[in-house]
Amino acid sequence: MIQVGIFTGYFPYGLEETARKIRELGFNTVQLDVSFKDMDLSIDQITSDKCKKIRDTFRNYNLPVSCISGYTNLVHPDPAKRKKNLDYLKQIIRFANELGSPYVISESGTFDPDSDWVHHPKNKTEAGYQECRKVIQELVDYAREHGVTFLVETYVNNVIGSIEETLRLFADINDSHLGLLMDPTNYFEEHNIDQMDETLNQIFNALSDRIKISHAKDVKRAAAAHGVQMADIDASEAHALRGVGAIDLPAPGLGSLNYDLYLKRLSRNYPNIPIIIEHLEESDVPRAKQFLDGKLLANGC
Repeated sequence: MIQVGIFTGYFPYGLEETARKIRELGFNTVQLDVSFKDMDLSIDQITSDKCKKIRDTFRNYNLPVSCISGYTNLVHPDPAKRKKNLDYLKQIIRFANELGSPYVISESGTFDPDSDWVHHPKNKTEAGYQECRKVIQELVDYAREHGVTFLVETYVNNVIGSIEETLRLFADINDSHLGLLMDPTNYFEEHNIDQMDETLNQIFNALSDRIKISHAKDVKRAAAAHGVQMADIDASEAHALRGVGAIDLPAPGLGSLNYDLYLKRLSRNYPNIPIIIEHLEESDVPRAKQFLDGKLLANGC
């Protein structure tokens, strides 16, 4: 059966309290955000001892770490900012196994200088793709050295933002240390949001063999076009995002994603895969978990 988890970053507490609260809600796995109120985990303060303490704490609460967040803008146009982003991500990769999982995840990023979530014209150029591919190749090589698999998460406003771009990346970097984080909501734009089932089937028909971990949020057409929408929560920018332009990205059960089809397609090849709930605040976690558990039960997943 599919395993239901949640990002640790939606619980803004110290390490022990975070693990305890998540376990009390009935989860049995987590996606680890390397950030806790009682630990300094900045780039030069990540140590083997701290990583093992994090890993062992979650294991003690019967919450194995299924994957690790490394989200950053891989192609930030400011060279100094890009280097800082990549140096931090490499630290996460370096310590991933000591943190409890060989899977480290990031989206590819955008060339926009001000936001990690909006489109930039260079994203869809050949030069932009080649620059991004070179960075991801470097990360995959580094991951291989450390026995880790780097998972790319496709997102429409990033360089790797479509089924076709994702397929091209995997064709160009044909390496077992590159995998896919499956989040179907990230492929929807104004032009395909009304072709829900057709788009879901296209995603899985093309990319199913690359999946390692999955996410659970929702998607719907926005009532009106808007800029980047952020929730006011004590969490990283990646966890606060709620939509861009004509698309809203709410919590599971609050949009139009066909969860029955999503879970059926996901479980067909990955019957025990972790699915990680996101895009919500702590108070909404019980409702979102109940929704997802109900869908899994109804579909025999």
